[in-house]
Amino acid sequence: MRAGTWREKLIGDKRFYKMVLLIAVPIMIQNGITNFVSLLDNIMVGQVGTEQMTGVAIVNQLIFVYNLCIFGGVSGAGIFTAQFFGQKDDEGVANTMRFKLYMGILLTGVTILLFLAFGEPLIQMYLKGNQDGGDVAAALRYGKEYLGIMLIGLPPFMLVQVYASTLRECGRTITPMKAGIAAVVVNLVFNYFLIYGKFGFPELGVAGAAVATVMSRYVEAFIVVGWTHRHKEINTYIPGLYKTMRIPGYLVKRILIKGTPLLLNETLWAAGMAILLQCYSVRGMNVVAGMNISNTISNLFNVVFIALGDSVAIVVGQLLGAGKMEEAKDTDRKMIVFSVACCTLVALVMLMIAPLFPQLYNTNVQSREFAKYFIMVTAVFMPQNAFLHAAYFTLRSGGKTIVTFFFDSVFICCVSVPIAYLLGHFTDLYVVYIFIAVQLADIIKCVIGFILVKKGVWLQNIVEV
Repeated sequence: MRAGTWREKLIGDKRFYKMVLLIAVPIMIQNGITNFVSLLDNIMVGQVGTEQMTGVAIVNQLIFVYNLCIFGGVSGAGIFTAQFFGQKDDEGVANTMRFKLYMGILLTGVTILLFLAFGEPLIQMYLKGNQDGGDVAAALRYGKEYLGIMLIGLPPFMLVQVYASTLRECGRTITPMKAGIAAVVVNLVFNYFLIYGKFGFPELGVAGAAVATVMSRYVEAFIVVGWTHRHKEINTYIPGLYKTMRIPGYLVKRILIKGTPLLLNETLWAAGMAILLQCYSVRGMNVVAGMNISNTISNLFNVVFIALGDSVAIVVGQLLGAGKMEEAKDTDRKMIVFSVACCTLVALVMLMIAPLFPQLYNTNVQSREFAKYFIMVTAVFMPQNAFLHAAYFTLRSGGKTIVTFFFDSVFICCVSVPIAYLLGHFTDLYVVYIFIAVQLADIIKCVIGFILVKKGVWLQNIVEV
């Protein structure tokens, strides 16, 4: 590290922050729109009642595992898609797209079968804590109703991920974005119509929310798939896409080698998050409702450190690829500091408004009280999460995927979940304190991340290697 003042080492100039913000702000806006619509969606369901919102929250947590499975399943092939596109190899792009389709169909089929067979017991796992006197039977009924309809929306979701990821990897980002915006508008509008029975539509409650989501997914799939096939002159890999569904064996092997760790990481992390919620749920249905409110609102604020972390991966990765190791180290240090500083300010705002957001929901007092405290705890630990996210992408930018696998999936399954399980099942500790204990455990990751980033183990050009 070059000698200099702390200001020179930790704070960049105007050009530096302009560069960072030009990358981060569009990501914030895109994620922010999605999360804001999710918030409005959540509030609409929350107006119906606590049991309804609890059933929906549980199912959404379970489907979240499937969503990340699909993301992980297409990511491995996506690495090769970008390279084939760069080489103008249309058949190579088509082959990777076929692989994504096979993987997507397999994962979707298995998921639907699992939910059809074990949907009810999976939902019941989150409804065993009835200390608060909530109507468990009603929550289970609403959850099953919501799940049954949501399964219809899994195939179009899978198709969108296959096609949209390919378009992005080939430099076509506008159409997926437009389709995503159209989807959230359809979802929001028909939520209003079908949940409350407005403008002559039937009042379906929870079922209405599910129908609106499924409709939005089919609209998104229609736009993305339709545009891709209508513009064959641009998407030159499309004409021969379905002439054959055979994929060269060597390519399948290479994709599986690269893609399996990504699939496992996404799946295990999502499963870990689902298990964490189950651990908290033993303290009652109101806890599940409160956690749902907290997560929805927190996600709206989390876009800041997520976008800044993603920016670290982009900027630092480019510098590493160019062989500018010292500049990469200096830039990374400043970007981490900037991310933590920004999120400290965001956390203060979040703390101030924490008592206000839960009042938007038509739930009982206990659920709103839990939500308030969960939001406050999340706000307190936001700077920590900002550092962890930036450190994670620093290591990933240098090809340290095994380290990040332990950082992500292994840690949540082997540390966070056992803490939540033991404290939730074998102590009478207040659930908010259990939530705090899980967040405090991440200090271990902070220490490890700080050491690894400072040592510069990530400073390598993986392209040349």
